[in-house]
Amino acid sequence: AFFGIVSGILVGNLFSLLLNTGFILPWGWVIAGIIICSGVGLAAGIYPAMKAAKLNPIVALRYE
Repeated sequence: AFFGIVSGILVGNLFSLLLNTGFILPWGWVIAGIIICSGVGLAAGIYPAMKAAKLNPIVALRYE
């Protein structure tokens, strides 16, 4: 994720230099994106973990 953020900023600055325009980085959108992605990642990880925690280990290993 960090590499994607840094490369996006660098490519944006490169294009702004080539096109002689200004590059504005909307930090509010960056922070909102990080918060949304973190929330989705947590939700996608917590649900299976809670479901697995309720299983009996012997029953779960029976299907391995």
